[in-house]
Amino acid sequence: MAGAMIGGMVRSKLLPPKSIVATRRSQEALEELRKKWGIRVSTDNKKAVAEADIIILAVKPQMAKKVLEDLAGLLSKDQLVISVMAGITTAAINKGLRVDCPVVRAMPNTPCLVDAGATAVCAGAHACAKDLAKAEAVFGAVGLVVKLPESALDAVTGLSGSGPVYVYMVIEAMIDGGVKMGIPRSIAAKLAAQTVYGAAKLVLETGKHPALLKDDVTTPGGTAITAIHVLESKGLRSVLIDGVEAATKRSMELSRLFAE
Repeated sequence: MAGAMIGGMVRSKLLPPKSIVATRRSQEALEELRKKWGIRVSTDNKKAVAEADIIILAVKPQMAKKVLEDLAGLLSKDQLVISVMAGITTAAINKGLRVDCPVVRAMPNTPCLVDAGATAVCAGAHACAKDLAKAEAVFGAVGLVVKLPESALDAVTGLSGSGPVYVYMVIEAMIDGGVKMGIPRSIAAKLAAQTVYGAAKLVLETGKHPALLKDDVTTPGGTAITAIHVLESKGLRSVLIDGVEAATKRSMELSRLFAE
């Protein structure tokens, strides 16, 4: 995710490459980032934070405690922290860093890699509109950005944060269906992916409710209504709703585990 954000900021010219410092434990992985984007790299979090105006925490939530402990007491109240750690609240981040700096929590998703991400952002107690605007600029370089209260971020994790996984499974199943009915797998893959892409684009560009777009292609006695009947009988709608709910609850669990 951090790599996607770096790529978006460089491609959009939001920041010059040399003003971006990426840190991680693997020197090999850092070297790949340096060669690809022309950024500066380091394995020293403390050194990188010392010279940064904006710090982006893009690690797994299970690593949050260690990262925050390493940085505790090093930040000033003028430095903005943007976190993409699932389930870790802005209050917990301020507490872990031991400073009342502005914190913006964000939940992006992996399509940020192709500048088609969906990200929700929220401001912590010490963040102002200016801080939120900076975060919006970062994520706006890699896709759609919406503002929500922090209470909605776990649900965003369940919907769009984990959502690409659900769509990949749908695409995979559609490919297998095409293969079963005689279409070569390579062609079925292209048709399935383009179909999902086109359908999503229609929803975004027309602003129509998906149900209306569904009705547009559902003719009486036709193939679409026959397929809809089968999908509804198998619980497609319910299982997707249940998936979003389960992922949301897991995000809440991660927050509680961090607080323990």
